[in-house]
Amino acid sequence: MFNYMKRILLFLPLVMLLSCCGESITWKRVAMDSSRTGVIACNADNVAQALGTISDSVYTAPNGRTFTKESATYKVAQSLVNAQPKMADLKTVIGYSPREMKKEKPESALSDWFIDELMRYTEQKSGKKVDIGITNFGGIRVDMPVGDVLKDDIVSMFPFKNNLCYLELAGTEVRALLEQFAATGWQVVGGARCVVKDGKLVSAEIDGKPLDDKRIYGVCTISFLLNGGDDIFVARNAKRLDIYPEYIIDVMLPYVLRTTAEGKNVEYETDGRIQIIKEN
Repeated sequence: MFNYMKRILLFLPLVMLLSCCGESITWKRVAMDSSRTGVIACNADNVAQALGTISDSVYTAPNGRTFTKESATYKVAQSLVNAQPKMADLKTVIGYSPREMKKEKPESALSDWFIDELMRYTEQKSGKKVDIGITNFGGIRVDMPVGDVLKDDIVSMFPFKNNLCYLELAGTEVRALLEQFAATGWQVVGGARCVVKDGKLVSAEIDGKPLDDKRIYGVCTISFLLNGGDDIFVARNAKRLDIYPEYIIDVMLPYVLRTTAEGKNVEYETDGRIQIIKEN
C-alpha cells in the first residue's frame, strides 16, 4: 500500500503541471473515402490495383502518390499488403448482389433472408416443423454490398459462434417475446406477421392464424438468445431444447455458395411481416 501511494505522489506534480499548461488538443475528422491514397477494398485478384504496391523504400498508392519508408502511411500499407496472401481465401468472390441490402428495423430484406434461411435449415436439421424464427439484429454485423460478394463479406456479416437451436414453446411464451420486442425494440422475426402500435403488440399471426396461447410452437433461434443475450430469454420455460453444432456462418455461407452455383444472384425481398403503426 505504501509503494502504491508513493507512486501516486511521484506522478501528482506531473499531472498538475500538464493540467496548468493551458494547451489543448484538437482533433480533425477525415472521411475514409479513399481521397488520400485511392485505396479501396480489394479481392484476391486486384490487390495491387486496390491497395497499391510496396518496395523496400517507397509505397506507391493506387492514385499514384508515393510515401517514403519513414512515413506512417508506408508502414500501415506494408502491413496491409503483406497480410493479403493469408487473406486470399476470404477475398474470393463467391456471389453477386444486384443491390445493397441494409440491416433495418423492424424488417429488411437482409434480416428476412437471415431468419428465413435459419428457419429452413433448422426445420431440415430437426425434422420438425418450425413455426417461428427469432434472432437479433445485433447478430448481423455488416450490410450486404452491391456487386461482387466476397467470402469475407459473409464471414464479417455473421462472425459470432452462435449455435443454431430448435425449441418448443407454448404460445404464451411466444407472445411474451413478441410483446417484449414491441415494447423495447423489434428484433428479427420469421414465420409470423405482427402489428405493433404505441409499443404494444396489437396482433400476431403464425401460419396465417392468430397466435394461440395454448398451442406448442416449433421455434428456431440461436444459442446467444437462450438465456439473456440482448436481454432475450427464448429458452425460458421451453418444453424442448435442441442445440446443434452448426454456427450461423455454417448455414449462411453454404446458402450463398449454393445460390451462386445455381446461377442465381444473392437477393431477397421483404414481405411486410412486421408493421409498426406510428401516431400522426
